[in-house]
Formats: sequence, structure tokens, C-alpha cells
Amino acid sequence: MAIENPFYTEELHGPYELVGLGDFELEEGGVIPGLEIAVSTHGELNAARDNCILVPTWYSGTHQIMEQVYIGPGRALDPADWFIVVANQIGNGLSSSPHNVTGPHAGPAFPKVRIADDVRAQERLLRERFGVEELALVIGGSMGAQQTWEWAVRYPDRVRRAAPIAGTAQNTQHDFLYTQTLMDALMADPGWQGGAYASHLDVAEGLRMHGRIAAVMGWSTEWYKQELWRRTGEFETFEDFTRDFTHGYHEVLDPNSLLTMGWKWQRADVALNTGGDLAAALGRIEAIVYAMPISEDMFFPPRDVEAEVALVPNGELRVIDSLDGHMGLIATDPGYLPQVEANLRELLAREA
Repeated sequence: MAIENPFYTEELHGPYELVGLGDFELEEGGVIPGLEIAVSTHGELNAARDNCILVPTWYSGTHQIMEQVYIGPGRALDPADWFIVVANQIGNGLSSSPHNVTGPHAGPAFPKVRIADDVRAQERLLRERFGVEELALVIGGSMGAQQTWEWAVRYPDRVRRAAPIAGTAQNTQHDFLYTQTLMDALMADPGWQGGAYASHLDVAEGLRMHGRIAAVMGWSTEWYKQELWRRTGEFETFEDFTRDFTHGYHEVLDPNSLLTMGWKWQRADVALNTGGDLAAALGRIEAIVYAMPISEDMFFPPRDVEAEVALVPNGELRVIDSLDGHMGLIATDPGYLPQVEANLRELLAREA
């Protein structure tokens, strides 16, 4: 049975449409009956259907954060110029997820989902719902970057430009282990009960621990040293920040949804398209790629992205300078967005 969670509502995240894709077969085996993808759109699709930009979501995030940070009038992603589709990834709480489905695949029985499944679902959604078969740009951060890389490799002749921000094409052992600690924090809470909890509130301490671990790696050591949490004006003390971010943001989330996303985050790997050959996978990309790691990111360090983008025929490394580390994605650093915007404007101006 579905578990009610007031966090996953239009009242909190803004309007979206649920697009049904029917019974959806998964790369790992199994099926999600009646898969639904939560989608928000901005702007109008032109007659040629060639002005579409796809924005996938990241871990724990929804279309709301992507809209607030990256989309708007006067921005590189301006709805006056582009038809922008923000697709919530499978398992994120708005699209089909362990807590919002019913039947034998609900809760802990929700099947294993891979990044490739998100991308295949998005391809069908764009083609069947909007008649879009070519993308002017795919852009996403973190797990959205993992989906961006997968798009560029899986559908090389249909992606003209790609902008993966703070994410790699093939997940590393270090990042696999980090993600496992996030997952272990949830599963160690006695209230998790093997995923058969009655409410996310039963796993409150596990969610708070999950948040504390994310805070350790999400921002850089220098960010803490300089007490840059003060920059927002929302926190008077370090204790305020710790409580409001590690607890307030995370304890409203659904644990099984986080576990679904964490499992696929760990296993993101475009080389699965080419029998395990990463160079072959990245070498087939036809898009112009601006890969944008964040300088102090401890999830996806720039050196990992640099090694990958060197294998992309039309790839460029554009390191974003920010002490905010991976959490720079939410634009808490006033210097972050101007760098990203400049890269996106340049990329979108290039013939592809």
C-alpha cells in the first residue's frame, strides 16, 4: 500500500504532470507496472521541435530545485527561447517510487532501477508526449549529470549538446562507498524494519544520520573553516545550520525512495553500453560536451571528470570554482551561477 507523505505534493514542489508510460521493463530485470514520470515544462516547443532542453533531477531533489536555480527569464535556460522539460527521476518521490505505488512492487519490493532506465523512460516520454526526437541540450547536476552522460552515450545522434555538472559518467569506488554509508544510515535505524515501516517518521533518526553524513561530504572543509554557512543569513550558529540542514531537510524524505536512488547512483556507468569499455562509450558521443565539475567537490572531484572528458571527441572541461563543494549545485555561493551561466550561454550559441 502507498504511504502518505505530505512532503511529496504540488503544494511544496509546484505543479507537474504525471505522464504514464505503461508497464516498464527494467535493465536489471523486472517491471514497474504503470510507470509514471512527473514532468514540468517551461516555454513552448517550436514548429521544428528542435528547441527542447531536458533537465533530469538529482538525488533527493525534484523539479522545483532545478526550476529555482537554473531556469528563468534572462537566464541561459530562458523559457522565452527554449522548451524546457524537467523530468523527475524514477524513485524520487514524485515519479513512481516505493512509497507512492501500490501492489506487490510497493515499499521494499520496489524493483532495482538503473540510470539507463531513467534515460530510456525520458526518451519515450519526450517522443510520445511531445514528439521530440532531438535535444538541443541535456543538462543535469550530480545524478542529473549521470543521466546526462547516459543520454549522450546511449543516444549519440539525438543529443546536440550536453552539460553534466558535478557528476561522472562512470561512478568511482570511492563514491560507491560514500553512497553506501548514506544508505546504511537509513537501514541501521530499527524503525526501518527492512523497509516495511508505516511512515517515514518511523525512520527519523536514520534520516537525520543520513543528513549528517551528507553534510560532511557535501561542503568542503574550507567552507566549514570559513563558516560560510553564515552567508545565507538563515543561521546564527553552527548548531542552527546542523539542525536545520541535516535534520530539517532530510527527515521529511522517504527512506525507500532514497535507497532506490542511492542504488542506481552507485552503479551509474555508461560503459555498460559498450561491454565495459569506457573509452569506447565516451568516444561515441557526438554532442558538444561542457563537463562542469566543482573545484572542491568531494563526491565527484574534478580530476575524475577530467579523465573522462578527455575521452569525448567534442568534450571540454570547465571547472566551476567554489568552496561550497558538491552543494554548490544549489547556488549558495554567489559566484557559482555566473560561471555556469557563462558556460551555458557559450555552449548554446555553438552550432551543433
